[in-house]
Amino acid sequence: MNKSIKFRLIAMNIIQWAVWGAYLTSMGSYLANVGLAERIGIFYAMQGIVSIFMPTLMGIVADKFIPAQKLLGYCHGIAGLGMLGAGFYGMMAGTEVSFAVLFSLYAIGAAFYMPTIALSNSVAYNILEKNGYDTVKDFPPVRVFGTVGFILAMLFVNFMTNGEGVQYQHSYNQFFVSGILGVAMLAYCFTLPNCPCSPATDEKQSFAQKMGLDAFSLFKDRQMAIFFIFSMLLGVALQITNGFANPFISHFKEVPEFATTWGARMQMP
Repeated sequence: MNKSIKFRLIAMNIIQWAVWGAYLTSMGSYLANVGLAERIGIFYAMQGIVSIFMPTLMGIVADKFIPAQKLLGYCHGIAGLGMLGAGFYGMMAGTEVSFAVLFSLYAIGAAFYMPTIALSNSVAYNILEKNGYDTVKDFPPVRVFGTVGFILAMLFVNFMTNGEGVQYQHSYNQFFVSGILGVAMLAYCFTLPNCPCSPATDEKQSFAQKMGLDAFSLFKDRQMAIFFIFSMLLGVALQITNGFANPFISHFKEVPEFATTWGARMQMP
């Protein structure tokens, strides 16, 4: 693969997933610290709710109105502003955080981030195909760097501390990290090759086709139905882990025999 194309797609994937990794596995700890422990599930459920319709809506926009790489940037910009807003609000509110305000700002970030997962894949496929590459063969080695970006952002938030010695994973700073990365992605997307909208046609589509609902016909295939059901169950388990694993591990600091262990403190030795 051309080194320039490979580098640009790798950079896109690293930033794309780092935006999410900055808060996904640590937000539960912050919410518990500001008295919103009972609302952790609602915050994480929001990601699933917006994922039902936002990717479809943004897909329609990318297909008909705004080139995919630009829409990817716009979505990241709006999501980044939402996360920056959540960070600033958390900083100003201290421990007196209002669920309604924080959740609203976070919801904006989540609603506009979730479509970017599909959009970033579409941009990568478009660029690869235009340059004569096989997406089945050449995309996976690029996509794996998205996971690397996620892990790097997660570790950065875990190990960094503010001026008062509080780790980012337990404070609003994780939202700042995500928001800054989102704005950086906004700028980066406008350096990517153009991914034009689909040419206009006279073909009439039903409402189901426009909304992508005809994809449900795939469930006629038994293997696809099994795949979807188990993917859904895996997603449920994953979100529970994302929401509560960090608070669970951190609580061992209160147990004398584990208080000084690396796992409980989650910081560099």
